[in-house]
Amino acid sequence: MLNDPALMREDAYVGGRWIAADPRFGVTDPATGDVIAGVAKIDAKGACKAVDAAHAAFPAWAMMLPQDRSTLLNRWFQLIRDNREDLAQLMTAEQGKPLSEARGEIDYAASFVEFYAEEAKRPNIESITSHLSTAEMELWREPLGVAALVTPWNFPCAMITRKAAAALAAGCTVVVHPSAETPLSATALAELAHRAGLPAGVFNVVTGAAPEIVAEWCADPRVRVLSFTGSTEIGKLLYRQSSDTVKRLVLELGGHAPFIVFADCDLELAVDEAIKAKFATSGQDCLGANRFLIERPIYDEFCRRFANATAALTLGPGKLDRDLGPLMNENAVRKQEDQIRDALDRGARLMTGGARDPQGPLFFQPTVLAEVPPDARIFREETFGPIAALAAFATEAEAISIANATEYGLVAYLHTQDPRRIYRLSRALEFGMVAVNRTKVTGAPIPFGGMKQSGLGREGSRHGLEAFTEIKYVCRDWAEHDRRA
Repeated sequence: MLNDPALMREDAYVGGRWIAADPRFGVTDPATGDVIAGVAKIDAKGACKAVDAAHAAFPAWAMMLPQDRSTLLNRWFQLIRDNREDLAQLMTAEQGKPLSEARGEIDYAASFVEFYAEEAKRPNIESITSHLSTAEMELWREPLGVAALVTPWNFPCAMITRKAAAALAAGCTVVVHPSAETPLSATALAELAHRAGLPAGVFNVVTGAAPEIVAEWCADPRVRVLSFTGSTEIGKLLYRQSSDTVKRLVLELGGHAPFIVFADCDLELAVDEAIKAKFATSGQDCLGANRFLIERPIYDEFCRRFANATAALTLGPGKLDRDLGPLMNENAVRKQEDQIRDALDRGARLMTGGARDPQGPLFFQPTVLAEVPPDARIFREETFGPIAALAAFATEAEAISIANATEYGLVAYLHTQDPRRIYRLSRALEFGMVAVNRTKVTGAPIPFGGMKQSGLGREGSRHGLEAFTEIKYVCRDWAEHDRRA
């Protein structure tokens, strides 16, 4: 029930036109299982045509005055804000997250377009002090070309705008492949980009099966940069597939965040922030806390308070705006069951939850496991669901060792009142982002990204432009001019 039904688009958007295709694939509401749309399934040939359009549009877009690109991005930003409620309704219908979270994501998504609309005007030529007596030297930042953007289902609007706004601001043209589970948010953004006046071919959305579409883009030398958000496993595959064309890569991959609580913390705050860090987006968030490490003197009290707060969370369809919605698919639910079973078999204690909820096959109860041993799967694998795994530690060194014992390094959460400990752990934790005594740290001005196998590069902030530009060095000789003078 949209205020503007034209935002419900079931075709791909290529070269400024809506492209139908047969066959189509169904998009379902995870809360009910109902099919809500039949979306065009574009094949490899269609993916190539999208690159044709983006490649043809690139020279004019790259040469456009930066302030003119800024104006178009600002129009897109305003249209996203004006259609906030419809975009949130679409997101909740296809992704399942509570409406309040969906509205928050639309605001978050819009903020990247607003931020990069301003950054578009700021790239400058950099002068170098010459080491040659007759030469003048400059560094120019130039757009790379066509950028392929591959986005996940858990944040179907924000992951597009965080990538696309930076690429467009830099002067690149883009081809976007959204998850087949949540394509409607992407096509709605394309409709708004069209209304904003982005030239044909500058912003393209290709719906369909990822293996066929993305493999085509990895092999295409005209695609100069690939930006992907998703699992580490798929990120490694795209890394290999992109090697023959030596693409620039931005990879925002898996997370396995530790949430470390020391005895000198504000315990009430720590519990409140732990709930946020674990259960936002029903736990389906790469920033979600997986491993809760609690200092021994407060371990029992933290477990009691946290389990009580978890048990009080409400569960239901996203349109009812409960605390948690359904998980995305059956595989996600089975993963929760498998990790719980494994942890219990290894000696963990179930404090609350632990099973599917009667509301529907994709609803899973928010769960707390205590005394989780380090060899449990949930302590070694990303959960991507509403299970919190708790364990005690005795010393600061032990907490650091457990936290860093993972291939992932996206974000770590730390609760303590000791400023010296804050400094020590902020340095010692092998994570790209450290949140101290709070959970929310993201936003358009910050460089989002991780260490180790959590990815390459940064998104957001002025650093987010770097992936989409190349430095060109220009050395001009003045000797001939001087001789002629």
